[in-house]
Amino acid sequence: MSIKNKWFFNIAMVLLSWISISFLDWRSVKRFFPAFVFVFLIHCIDVPIGKKRRWWKFYNKPQSFLYNEFPFLIGPMLAVALWTLKWTYGSLKKFIMLNALFHILFAALAKSIFPKIKLFKLVRLNAFEFFLYFFYKAFLLYGFQYIYEKEKN
Repeated sequence: MSIKNKWFFNIAMVLLSWISISFLDWRSVKRFFPAFVFVFLIHCIDVPIGKKRRWWKFYNKPQSFLYNEFPFLIGPMLAVALWTLKWTYGSLKKFIMLNALFHILFAALAKSIFPKIKLFKLVRLNAFEFFLYFFYKAFLLYGFQYIYEKEKN
């Protein structure tokens, strides 16, 4: 993927995600955003580890967090976190199932489509391990939200 196309892809991915978030009511965004920030910070710790261990590789330069992983985190991952919490908060079973569905889809895209369009490829992780890399954070997301609301009330 050319640098120009990569910029277009990143911007489109973030804008489409934020457009979907605009359909959420403001109270839901305000209510669930702190949990996303917590999981985002966990991602900020995980990404350098993943890069160092070569779990994935982005094709284009520059090889920076802001250019490669950041758009995925503030785009689709933000939208998935807010929408799944909005739809399923209060039912852990539904939350885990819906989150698993979204992350299975993302892992399948990472294994099949993203390497073909020269976006990124998994190097030392298979699709299932990549799914687990994201999925464990669903428990942190829900747990943080639970504790946050418990302390708030």
